[in-house]
Amino acid sequence: MRTPRPWSFFVLVLPYGASFGFVSGAFPLIARQHGIAVEAIAGVVAAAFLPHAPKFLWAPLVDMTWSRKTWYVVSLALVSLGTFASMAMPISAPTLGALTAVVVASQVGLTTMGMSIEGLIGRTVPPERKGTAAGWFQAGSFLGVGLGGGAAYALVQRFGGPVGGAVLAGAFAVCALPLLGFDEPREPSKRTLRDAAAGLAKDLWSLVRSPGGIAAVVICLSPVGSGAAANLFGAIADDWRAPPSLVVAVTTTVGSLVSAAGAAWGGWVAARIGRRSAYALGGALTASMAVAMAFAPRAPWTYALFTLAYQAFNGAAFAAFSAFAFEIAGHASVATKYNILASLANTSISYTTRADGAAHARWGARGVLLADATLTGAGIALLAAVIAVTRSRKRPAGPDAG
Repeated sequence: MRTPRPWSFFVLVLPYGASFGFVSGAFPLIARQHGIAVEAIAGVVAAAFLPHAPKFLWAPLVDMTWSRKTWYVVSLALVSLGTFASMAMPISAPTLGALTAVVVASQVGLTTMGMSIEGLIGRTVPPERKGTAAGWFQAGSFLGVGLGGGAAYALVQRFGGPVGGAVLAGAFAVCALPLLGFDEPREPSKRTLRDAAAGLAKDLWSLVRSPGGIAAVVICLSPVGSGAAANLFGAIADDWRAPPSLVVAVTTTVGSLVSAAGAAWGGWVAARIGRRSAYALGGALTASMAVAMAFAPRAPWTYALFTLAYQAFNGAAFAAFSAFAFEIAGHASVATKYNILASLANTSISYTTRADGAAHARWGARGVLLADATLTGAGIALLAAVIAVTRSRKRPAGPDAG
């Protein structure tokens, strides 16, 4: 059976990042040029996030029904159609309701696209290569968000919405080509959907009751790789006298490039020193950049340097987390397990961001960075304890299992 090259997932996930990059990056700029109020724009962007919060509820459909390749193709078609329609539709106050509906429908397709790729990694990639595959997966997602928004904006400005949307949708179709290069294992035969659901419930119960599953929940809820300070880099930029053009560059396009490079490196590290260890390392390096930024001279160049370094190392932490999540998910019900773990990790990003914001109210920009580093350090200590306990109970089979 042909197995995929790890870089295949970099290509497969590009439409995922690029489609969301259009909604979060290009659309607000275009809408403002059409005189749409910021509040109304925020409403459309916020609606795009809605399908991503409860997506684990429909992840079992990807695990129990069609093949992952089929799900990818169907999802890609929905995402391509939705992206084309949202770019081609005229942007005005009367059309915002219809545009929002199109965006939300496209994002539902985006969630199943992500699940199909996650399922393919879980079922087709050998254990010793999953860390590298996870790195490429995260790298493609980061790069797609940053460059996709820029490409969509440029296409609309140069050719107009309908033509620009068609070009982007055509580029999405090319990203499916890696599917031709590997085989997907056949699912064990299940007589009915009820049998499939029973098997899924059994897999989830085995995850929850196992020591490894409990450890996974603890790790996911810890703030090791949350990278929450990045959510506030734009808000604290004035303290470094960073001009808006610099802030936009380092938090979007250039930031996506360094995050993608960091993710690729993080996947490589995870395959060699172990996924949990790589996650701790990525978190530690991210926290060290926050501390360095807190005490560095307040100048635009230090803002650019440390925000980019922070994002690069956080990309590495994200890749290591993905590798860890794929390890826990195993080969059965991958999409469901992975998205449950990812939802828990998103919870840590939320509470850490809130804590960083509260620190700013009391101690200013330096407080944001030091609070972020302190919480990350506490999470690393918890992660180290989990690693010590799990290794004492069961010695890992190889360097990729750590």
